[in-house]
Amino acid sequence: MEHRTGLEMYCVIDEKNNRLRYGYTTGSCAAAAAKAAAMMLLGGQKVEEVPLETPKGILLHLLIEDIQITPDEVVCAVRKDGGDDPDATHGTLVYARVSRFGEKGISIDGGVGVGRVTKPGLSQPIGAAAINETPLRMIRENVEEICRMYGCPGGIRVIIEVPEGEKIAKKTFNPRLGIMGGISILGTSGIVIPMSEASLIASIRLEMKMLVENGARYLVITPGNYGQVFSEKQRDIDLTYSMKCSNYVGETLDMARELGVKGILFIAHIGKFIKVSGGIMNTHSKNADARAELMAAGAIRAGAGMDVVKDILATITTEESVDILKDHDLLSQTMEQIITKAEYYLNKRAGETLEVGAILFSNVHGQLCETKNVTKLKEHINTQIKKNKN
Repeated sequence: MEHRTGLEMYCVIDEKNNRLRYGYTTGSCAAAAAKAAAMMLLGGQKVEEVPLETPKGILLHLLIEDIQITPDEVVCAVRKDGGDDPDATHGTLVYARVSRFGEKGISIDGGVGVGRVTKPGLSQPIGAAAINETPLRMIRENVEEICRMYGCPGGIRVIIEVPEGEKIAKKTFNPRLGIMGGISILGTSGIVIPMSEASLIASIRLEMKMLVENGARYLVITPGNYGQVFSEKQRDIDLTYSMKCSNYVGETLDMARELGVKGILFIAHIGKFIKVSGGIMNTHSKNADARAELMAAGAIRAGAGMDVVKDILATITTEESVDILKDHDLLSQTMEQIITKAEYYLNKRAGETLEVGAILFSNVHGQLCETKNVTKLKEHINTQIKKNKN
């Protein structure tokens, strides 16, 4: 009988009417493997399948492979399935090595094939394993669940390993980001949703069309998860008419104008919209990556010296650049230069009938800058919702 993961009913349809399967992330694999290994270590019985609740709310049932049990340690793996999304890690075994150790609590680290952070600016500190925040939380929560089940107070060590990780990492951006020795354990939702570019743009247009048909004329738009999380913390903006645009800033402006939208307020991480300040309207790294160069250009216009500019050009993330600017008391001046340039290019693409504003933020330092029309756009956004409710 064919194993069912729980994703059988989930798919997207591309522009050629092909059915594209959902998959699950390396983070889900790591969490499921850790959960199963903890069950075997504490329960003493072999586990060949585990349920895993993902942050997206989809319950997975994942098979456990290559089980190795000793009295002091259990090692097992889950095979990554990226669905029909192109993925360098598809089919890779992600292992969890779970053992007891003397201290209380749960210790999580990366082993063979999991990269190490060697440069500042990423979500994990230098020297840490490249296991992102959501997978870390998933691993911890699932192991804690098993500890409670067996009345274990803790003292559990989890090591995540990917034997093919170092080889796979050469096909990724990890070396450029200063992540050495393997892949990153990733995932914000636990689920991989496959999308061709055309179908993704079509889905963005469909969502916008639905909002317009439901009374929206002013929209709040974020490129991705970071922007969505930050926007939800803004108490003075009603997000009833909000949506994501992924990397497709230019296409989003085009379709908004065509659909009769009057205004857009973008809320975006500086790492995405620094590219917009250079007129780059598709922010995917495969199209352009001039983040350090554009940050350096903004700093020069703000009066930065050559030493500061050279430091910025050596960064791998915009968060690191922001830190440098803050340390030299140049952050606000540089952000003013960048938001002015971004505003120019947004207006150029939007045309005369569509008003566009933007709020840029850092995950570390919060809001960095905004266009001059943000207050007015917020008023339009909130007022339209009150009118539509009446």
